[in-house]
Amino acid sequence: MDSTSPDLAALSSPGGITVRRALELPGLRSGLPEVVAGGERLLRTVRWVHAGEVPNIASLLKGGELLLTTGYGIGTRPAEQRAFVRKLAERGIAALVIELGQRFSRLPSALVETARTAGLPLVQLHREVPFVTVTEEIHTEIVNGHYALLRRAEEVHRRCTDALLGGGGVPQVLGILAEFSGNPVFLETADGQLLYAAGAEGDINDPLQVWEGMRGTHQDEPPGGAVLVDVPGGGPGAGSVRARLVLLPVSGTLAPVHRIAAERAAGSLAVVLMQARQEEELAARGRGDFLTDLAEGRIAADDAPAQARVLGFKPTGGGAAGSGVTGSGVAGSGAAGGRPAGSGPLLPVVMRLPEASVGAVGLSPGGGWAVLARAVSEELASVGVPVLLGVRPVEGRVPLLLGLRTESERAAVADRVAAALRAGVARAGMQRAGAQPPVVVVGGAGGWAAAAAGLRHAAETATAAQGLDDRPWFDARRLDIDLLLWRLRSHGDGAALAAFVERAIGPLQDHDRRAKPPLLPTLQTYLAHAGRKAETARELHLNRQTLYNRLARIGELLGTDLDDPQTVLALSLALRARRHTPATP
Repeated sequence: MDSTSPDLAALSSPGGITVRRALELPGLRSGLPEVVAGGERLLRTVRWVHAGEVPNIASLLKGGELLLTTGYGIGTRPAEQRAFVRKLAERGIAALVIELGQRFSRLPSALVETARTAGLPLVQLHREVPFVTVTEEIHTEIVNGHYALLRRAEEVHRRCTDALLGGGGVPQVLGILAEFSGNPVFLETADGQLLYAAGAEGDINDPLQVWEGMRGTHQDEPPGGAVLVDVPGGGPGAGSVRARLVLLPVSGTLAPVHRIAAERAAGSLAVVLMQARQEEELAARGRGDFLTDLAEGRIAADDAPAQARVLGFKPTGGGAAGSGVTGSGVAGSGAAGGRPAGSGPLLPVVMRLPEASVGAVGLSPGGGWAVLARAVSEELASVGVPVLLGVRPVEGRVPLLLGLRTESERAAVADRVAAALRAGVARAGMQRAGAQPPVVVVGGAGGWAAAAAGLRHAAETATAAQGLDDRPWFDARRLDIDLLLWRLRSHGDGAALAAFVERAIGPLQDHDRRAKPPLLPTLQTYLAHAGRKAETARELHLNRQTLYNRLARIGELLGTDLDDPQTVLALSLALRARRHTPATP
């Protein structure tokens, strides 16, 4: 072996060289070293070299040192010698090297036996050596080892950078790391979900099976020898994590150089992921701007198909078979209602997120809207119709336009789209336990002109629907009263709306503040069932007489007849207007 270059074992040690390598260097080799104990532990790491002759030298060490001594501090009695060795072993030093001649002509048996029992490498030098030379040589070797590690890691980093500049992405970077380490490499989300996997060429192990067996079910306790490196930039604040690189020791041991290479690669991956999210968010915002401009009349219905086609939206041809994902496009000036000849109807949908979700960390400028857009898009891929999806961060909205084959599939597609939207919000981490779910509003199907009006109507209705009883989706055409009431409040007539609510159901609200059972739920259920008492009693789990008594009490408090159509209309409006009057409970 070339004595001037570090060996592979030295490069594999964490921040040092091995005891074996230290004994091979000229300084110690000139002293004719003889290993008398702990010969099986010569691959221990030498982190530093220390020379000393004091009895309490163990208290001065931190662990990982190679201790040089002539033996003057060891003591003359066997008990002292045993205690000296035990304290060094407990401290975790790499090896004890004693020069014979000045203090000992040969090592006492108490020293040797205790070192063997403690598993501490014990070396005797038969010739005198200058300790300063030994120290310089070993420290130089340690520094050279560090430099060799950095040089190898830098070469891997250069290859990763070249791959990215050449148009590669995350899979190429992981492949380079896998080849370098000879082990599978994974990229997971901060909460442990697998994103990418790569294995070394020729490795018989399936990376996905390795993941399931070694990492997927052991998130809290990664296997011994695994390398985990955070990819920074997952959110605001220092120390945030966007993803995590995981190297698993399947085909071989992972060395410090592999960790260094992974740390260098993590920086490149952070830039790639950040750039991807920025580009994805810009694209999603651009689509959101197009849909908003269409809704607000800044884009004419005749011009919309061409612009939508540029954005990748190609509605299905009317009556065409198949999923509709690869329909006939939107070419042509359009027929009546702005629908291009040969295309199917368009379905406008708007999802509005609760304010708490919009302000959450997950929707920060660091890429949260891109995460949401990607998650929702992936869920919508299973719907089976063309989709144009955008985001509007300021309003907290996600507008969509879908291409149908026929208007008859509106309800079925709306069910699938609403489920996909909610699943995407959950995947993006925006749906917390107990939090208000997002509101999904579906407009009427039609051509481009109808889609423009439908998007505008659905956007307003999604705002007005905040606080309604949760449903998978709302039909915008059935919420016109709620929209009208919301407009009254939002355009400065909130006081008049509150006064109307107070006149209509004020006595009932006062009753419910003071007494039980509350009567407003009974009135609301009764009106929802159009005055059908049997259905009302069934839903409220009441017997008939109890319901009759409650209805009589409601009529008495309000001074009105619940069978009068005008009264029923006023009470229904008041109950719906109640959500738009914050002063009421």
